[in-house]
Amino acid sequence: MKKLFKIIIVLLMIIVFSLLRHTYVYALSPSSNVVLAGIDVSNFQGIVDYSKVKASGIDIVYIKASQGDSIVDKFFRTNYDNAKANGLKVGFYHFMTARSKEQAIREAEFFSSVIANTIPDCKLAMDFESFGNLSVKEINDISLAFLQKVEELTKKELIVYSNAYNARATFGIEIASRYPLWIAEYGPEVPSSNVNWNYWEGFQFTDEGRVNGIDGFVDRDKFSIDVLLDKSEEIEPAEPINPPADDELVNNEIVYVVKKGDTLSEIALKYGTTVEDLVRENNISNANLIYVGQRIIIRKNDVVNEDKSVYIVKRGDTLSGLALRFSTTVDVLVKLNNIKNPNLIYVGQRLIIGESKSLDRPIIRYRVKRGDCLYRIARRFGTTIKHIVQLNSIRNPNLIYVGQILRI
Repeated sequence: MKKLFKIIIVLLMIIVFSLLRHTYVYALSPSSNVVLAGIDVSNFQGIVDYSKVKASGIDIVYIKASQGDSIVDKFFRTNYDNAKANGLKVGFYHFMTARSKEQAIREAEFFSSVIANTIPDCKLAMDFESFGNLSVKEINDISLAFLQKVEELTKKELIVYSNAYNARATFGIEIASRYPLWIAEYGPEVPSSNVNWNYWEGFQFTDEGRVNGIDGFVDRDKFSIDVLLDKSEEIEPAEPINPPADDELVNNEIVYVVKKGDTLSEIALKYGTTVEDLVRENNISNANLIYVGQRIIIRKNDVVNEDKSVYIVKRGDTLSGLALRFSTTVDVLVKLNNIKNPNLIYVGQRLIIGESKSLDRPIIRYRVKRGDCLYRIARRFGTTIKHIVQLNSIRNPNLIYVGQILRI
């Protein structure tokens, strides 16, 4: 009996030794012997007390900067300012949603614009984990397009965040050979083996970490010292390569390149169009968020010429009826407005009419020029100052400004 017991003990020791040996041989190792404690945060953590985070032994914090091509994390700037102020090393990550290389490039431009004028200490991170129906090849092509574009715009090194499965089965050797790995794997003390990467620079080991200064759970990480950039230098705002000039017509569209301080409302005012038109034409999800270098398409038809009259289509209107009403022809209206189907116009559509000869004239929009006053404008359009004041709710008839759009 004792002999059998000894045999069982020996066998168990052999099995344990084999498992430990297997784990040691096939586990991913850090790229350096110097490993720093870290966390990664987003708006889910709310307001963070970084003085307590620093005091708890955390060295590095990765901050979510952006998502897709229009979403800035609500606490991005607060996290950055406060983490820097308390002496933490800072990195940024972007959550990818692209479904094509073109979308990936737009996201890269957006991410780069969001983190412009900051000074990161760590490599910039791509977080691409939601793939929809994309093939492995498409995922890798989209990832490379994003990574290369961010690298070009920011002049910074990048790192790929991925769970263990995608790092092994989705991301290919081309990405692994050019960009280091920040791997997420919960449970084991060391990440499991990987056929593409031989080491990690980041290891997210739990999403239920606890750190002083943060209410609730936070992702906990270990970072190799290699994740730090060689130099902590400010990211300069990217200038678009060969941008089209303002007012340049491309395929009957005006291309406007957004400059620092621009807003959609100011652009709409400048070109005599509306924020709603710009949002619709450019698939803008947040009208309050545009970024430097972004190209805004303004359809030529949306620009109001002060020498033209504009009519807002009402229920029951037809092109033939409007042509008769405004002493013009259907053909003229079709050409002026690039209408594909003369039988199809919709309520709320803005139609350029041309010089109106009708007494029942539609509203004209006029953009104020230098030297204008209400008296001259009223005389030019055969109306009165009182009419213009009432139509535009003007409080002071002596105060109008260049670029202002007046309804007449």
